[in-house]
Amino acid sequence: DEAVRGTCEDASVCKRFAVSVGYWEDPYIQYFVRQAKERKAPEINRGKLEWEWEHLTGYYARVHGVSYLIKAFLEKTECNCQIVNLGAGMDTLFWRLKDENLLPRKYFEVDFPMIVARKIHNIKSKPPLSKPIMESHSGDSLLIDSHSLDSSRYSIVGADLRFSSDLEEKLKKHSLDVHLPTLLVAECVLVYMTSQQSANLLKWAASTFPVAMVINYEQVNMRDRFGQIMIENLQRRQCNLAGVEPCSSLDSQRERLLLNGWENAHAIDMMKVYSFLPQADVKRIEALEFLDEKELFEQLMQHYCICWASKDSSNL
Repeated sequence: DEAVRGTCEDASVCKRFAVSVGYWEDPYIQYFVRQAKERKAPEINRGKLEWEWEHLTGYYARVHGVSYLIKAFLEKTECNCQIVNLGAGMDTLFWRLKDENLLPRKYFEVDFPMIVARKIHNIKSKPPLSKPIMESHSGDSLLIDSHSLDSSRYSIVGADLRFSSDLEEKLKKHSLDVHLPTLLVAECVLVYMTSQQSANLLKWAASTFPVAMVINYEQVNMRDRFGQIMIENLQRRQCNLAGVEPCSSLDSQRERLLLNGWENAHAIDMMKVYSFLPQADVKRIEALEFLDEKELFEQLMQHYCICWASKDSSNL
């Protein structure tokens, strides 16, 4: 678990670096993570990792691709919904949605208790983070302790995603409403648990919420040589991809979702996502840094994907 928790710090540092270069705007990441001392390769910022950073995520395309799906869900539900961000780390989505007047009825984050404790400490000690939570809060006094925070619109819960019964109990204590349309977001999370544990989590979500959508961002095409090198490099850092089996192909990613109770499922690799992004903005970010290893960039992008699935009893 220690190596998995370490991916939170690495990913946050890379995100902050990409923001500082100008790939996208995020005024809140600076309050959660120190500035990177060393320059990161363009392949990390724009698409994915570099050989020493295989477990990190591909930032520009990932942020925009996931954000597109989240905002589509918020638009369909007119924000009358809840979001559960699984393995949220130092993510800043709550604050960015509030700035855009796109907050759902309730926004939940779940992560290891140790990571949650650090995030809560940052929120308590930094007014630009705590003030938006207080502004959106109504009702009784805000509840906060070392491993959880609960306001009327935003909650952070310390829990282990491998145990869905414990997760459900903790979320319900923080006013999870199973009857509300619910979006679950998992970015580079499922691959760190066993295939059975991720199946149990997906099955729990599909059986708990009548109207729901799940967005999963993680590795794909991991059976080829490039994928095997990624796995070996991670193992050298004592970081084991316990759930890599469903990451064999786009078909296996879709199949996992369909087999665990989701009605419709889709998966596309990040090269495809990159081609769908607004071309004017793509040209802008490609001018930020010279990318000389285009073949490597394409390989990296073809080894990550965004999957999404839904079940929809009310025909949203």
